[in-house]
Amino acid sequence: MDQLATSRRQIRAWLRAGIFMVFVQILLGGITRLTGSGLSITEWKPLIGALPPLNHAEWSQSFKQYQQIAQFKKLNNEFTLSDYQHIFFWEWLHREWARLMALVFIVPFIVFLLQKKFNRQLKRQLPGVFVVGGLQALAGWLMVQSGLNDTDVRVSHIRLAVHFVLALFLVVYLFWMLLSLQDQKACGNAPASFRLLTLCIIMVLGVQLVYGAFMAGTRAALYAPTWPDINGTFFLTTSGIGGSFLHRVVYDPLLIQFIHRSLAYLLFVLLLAWFYYSGKIADRFTSGYVRTYPLMFVIIQVILGILCLLYSTRPVFTWFAVLHQLNAILLLLSVVNVFYHGRKQIVYV
Repeated sequence: MDQLATSRRQIRAWLRAGIFMVFVQILLGGITRLTGSGLSITEWKPLIGALPPLNHAEWSQSFKQYQQIAQFKKLNNEFTLSDYQHIFFWEWLHREWARLMALVFIVPFIVFLLQKKFNRQLKRQLPGVFVVGGLQALAGWLMVQSGLNDTDVRVSHIRLAVHFVLALFLVVYLFWMLLSLQDQKACGNAPASFRLLTLCIIMVLGVQLVYGAFMAGTRAALYAPTWPDINGTFFLTTSGIGGSFLHRVVYDPLLIQFIHRSLAYLLFVLLLAWFYYSGKIADRFTSGYVRTYPLMFVIIQVILGILCLLYSTRPVFTWFAVLHQLNAILLLLSVVNVFYHGRKQIVYV
């Protein structure tokens, strides 16, 4: 029994380390995007690309490759080698952290597998981690490729959203596995209506996070850096992009911002109602602090979103945007945590 408990503690520590590393990777990805660094490395070398250029000749060759793409020609044609090295750093660190993540996942996995520490459920779940991780790496490179040409100065915001959503799925997947390994005991059931409301919030939040990626990829905040109005109006507006409505909800920056704002207000109202409802049933399946986190995070998220809009033309925007992204993940995990409690009808001991 002691050996089983020790194995569970070790696996939980491993999963916590993985969740933390994915968190950091998402934040590094945000900084890489916000600093315009994502296209600085024009090659994908998963193994031999771990080392940065080590001498002036190698730096010059790397810079020369960057000078061939549209981002340099149209936006950064005044860059010196020193400027290039600055943006290179963030993309290199982002990729290097991904390599470190792979080691942290693979090495303990092999050790635990050889030591037969995984139960049947984990053996079914763990391959999914590596599948999603592999897809995440592939999506990252396909995203970068979309900007390595003579016309585009940044990556496709659609591919950026896919890359981001896969990262979120990975962190939620790991978090769900971690919850399943906590010490638990059975208790009262959360009402079906409450579970449904929680699931609806997760789904709306999922769409909102996709539109957050669209906001970032199209730099939609710059099209209306005002609040509570949108350039003097509160109604649906566009930036003049034509096409069908379905086309515009994906490509029109002003419409993307309008949808992102509207979903934020909807989430705030839903979580207020959720918080009120959960207060009547909290003692039956989870502790009070667990139900407080989602409301706290959504309030912080709304405030950070407003600050991102108002300061979108200033240097401090980068840090507000990073905090906005970090808090969005915490909000997602806090709601997933409650959904897990209600679904499994458990409470931690």
